[in-house]
Amino acid sequence: MRRFAYTRADDVDAAIAALADHPDGVFLGGGTNLVDLMKLGVVSPGLLVDVSRLPLAEIRETAGGGLWIGSGVRNSDLAAHPAVRTRYPALSQAVLAGASGQIRNTATTGGNLLQRTRCLYFQDVGKPCNKRVPGSGCPARDGVHRDLAVLGHSEACVATHPSDMAVALAALDAVVHLRGPGGERTVDLTDFHRLPGDEPHLDTVIRPAELVVAVELPPPPAGGSGYRKVRDRASYAFALVSVAAALEVRDGSVQDVRLAFGGLAHKPWRARAAEGALRGARATEESFTRAADAELAAAEPLRDNAFKVRLARNLAVRVLSGLASLGGAAAVTEGTVS
Repeated sequence: MRRFAYTRADDVDAAIAALADHPDGVFLGGGTNLVDLMKLGVVSPGLLVDVSRLPLAEIRETAGGGLWIGSGVRNSDLAAHPAVRTRYPALSQAVLAGASGQIRNTATTGGNLLQRTRCLYFQDVGKPCNKRVPGSGCPARDGVHRDLAVLGHSEACVATHPSDMAVALAALDAVVHLRGPGGERTVDLTDFHRLPGDEPHLDTVIRPAELVVAVELPPPPAGGSGYRKVRDRASYAFALVSVAAALEVRDGSVQDVRLAFGGLAHKPWRARAAEGALRGARATEESFTRAADAELAAAEPLRDNAFKVRLARNLAVRVLSGLASLGGAAAVTEGTVS
């Protein structure tokens, strides 16, 4: 591991100022992803600015009836919070589906949003990778790509975003609050992460020295919400496909729906086409299937991951059907494939 400097910030402004003076620096929260990448030599920051003790670990209700989640809130605390469990069950389920209990006790809300891809080529410094070294190539396209993207990828990158939490936040219309040298701004969660295009090394729209301060949720959607994840083994594995959904049904018809996929793209994939097809439609398995197919018609699977398209469709239908029949969060949040 390359030598680096370390400082612990006393307040948010001091943290931002420290990083603004060191372009090769990064913020350090829980470190569950960053430290691993430093050990592998994938990233080599010259300065770590520790923000883990800043007063950013608050969860509170907003004046508008939503929820404010500080970027320093630990994943385990987020999943267990009564307001999250009862009003935003998809978020609680998603957080509990990610990583292990030990990691959830350390990982933070802001860090979860900023975690990097788990693509094998990105993590192996002996292999070319456009995310690590722009212009070096993407060997995953013709190599090992079973777990990688089928939507929104490019010639430069087929990696997927690994977060479970971010998929639920995308379906719940979350907003990311940022503060940097230029002041404060907000970004919709669905716009926070980027598709790879020709610049796959840029995962998000975050600017230099900007700090994620909080994530804000609007009032919970009417009806229920749920999250389900399919992975190769029952614990401590990233999603092959995941689905977060919120559904409101009235008199047998869909009044409102929000749907997002994980494991399919370089970012949490908000299924706008499926949502448009469902609003006003009958809340039936047939309608859910047609809507999922409309969304996934844009998929461009690679040699070894076409199975993800059918898996995503079936998973979306399962989650939406569960919400329609139960009127609440999906009862099952886990799944494996053989």
